Amino acid sequence: MAESPSTPRASIASPETEAARYALLRRLAPSMRHHLVVNLQPIGMIYEVMERRLRAPTPDLAHVQDSATKINGFAKAALASCLDVVGWLAPDDTVACTVEEAVRECAALLATGLSFRGYALRNEAQPLPRKIRRAAIRSLLTGVLLHCTDEKPAPADLVLASAEEEQGALVTITVKPTQGDKGMPPDANYRKITWGDLQALAAADGVQLAREGDRILLRFPWAS
Repeated sequence: MAESPSTPRASIASPETEAARYALLRRLAPSMRHHLVVNLQPIGMIYEVMERRLRAPTPDLAHVQDSATKINGFAKAALASCLDVVGWLAPDDTVACTVEEAVRECAALLATGLSFRGYALRNEAQPLPRKIRRAAIRSLLTGVLLHCTDEKPAPADLVLASAEEEQGALVTITVKPTQGDKGMPPDANYRKITWGDLQALAAADGVQLAREGDRILLRFPWAS
């Protein structure tokens, strides 16, 4: 059963917050597109193999059944991906998750695109016993990661860490320059994510945002 958030999002957001959310979604769109099609592409290939087997004089029904099972599995995964993306577009503020789950989810969404640009995500988040609002950490964590790559040149490591505090969860993102391939230039699909965008998102979701040198700190209140 979903947990209620301790700090509900305001029903009417400020123009700055809406602009920040729109900019973030535009920047996330390529990663979301990949997230959607990754489970759809194999279905067509499996179908072609299954069709050739069915044309055989004596079809191997065991292999055909195996192909049908795989198609069903990929179709279910594709449906789950679609529902997940809808959750990014229209967040449910009653849903809570652990920091570990959210960090793993956001890292999986962005890791491929960032690696092409010369950035490596290092997930060092520790399991924490309590939960936070999923909508808040989704927007703030992905926004901070994009902001860091907009500001800091590649190659670099983006190190994600977490710690438990009395009032909430502390999540830190540290940028560490490295040696190696600078990667491909970023796609100019939309503007950069600014510090002002992050401040607007943090204020709307009741998250404390701070910068300490090459680290950005996010403090998320516990879900009640």
